[in-house]
Amino acid sequence: MAPKILVVDDEKPIADILKFNLEKEGYEVVCAYDGDEAIRKTDEEKPELILLDIMLPNKDGNEVCREVRKNHAMPIIMLTAKDGEIDKVLGLEMGADDYVTKPFSNRELIARVKANLRRHQQEPEDQSQQSKDITIGRLSVHPDAYTVTRDGSYIELTHREFELLHYLARHIGQVMTREHLLETVWGYDYYGDVRTVDVTVRRLREKIEESPSNPVWIVTRRGVGYYLRNPEQE
Repeated sequence: MAPKILVVDDEKPIADILKFNLEKEGYEVVCAYDGDEAIRKTDEEKPELILLDIMLPNKDGNEVCREVRKNHAMPIIMLTAKDGEIDKVLGLEMGADDYVTKPFSNRELIARVKANLRRHQQEPEDQSQQSKDITIGRLSVHPDAYTVTRDGSYIELTHREFELLHYLARHIGQVMTREHLLETVWGYDYYGDVRTVDVTVRRLREKIEESPSNPVWIVTRRGVGYYLRNPEQE
């Protein structure tokens, strides 16, 4: 069966264009035009992916994303005319997987859709080899439960924040470029904005570091990228 995509946009002409282009690629598409309808159709239709506009009547896209994340794990790609970092941070914090700024090309959007679907579908296959708990000093990553603890206390992370931390933990001490992280954690080939990696790293530091401005876990290698270290072994 073709993957089902829920398109949420209060501007019907835009929703119709997205629907047309996605159906040309072989996807099944359903549409919603406000926040309440988006939540209802997510529960009813159970789509494999959601394209979610931020500016919506009743509930905005960030509120919808937060509500959907309470019961569903499908990828959510936020669509917005805003390009400020605060908007990107908010979308990621609510649980979004990806972020596309209008106007965008159909080619870019389809690439993002395919990459997010591909990554989401591959996760169960990889789970057996990636399900072991990882303990790095006071920090523990629990893949089966999708949780992280520090000194035994639970730290609440979004899906993407967890994926990033888990990947870095599996490759502790190895410096990863932003482009590499986009390909492996986000799952697409440089259609993404590398600032998305920086935003997610910043949010992750705010949650796991005692002093986010002076991080000891997630370290920046200037001009290269990021790596995870165990401060208790140095």
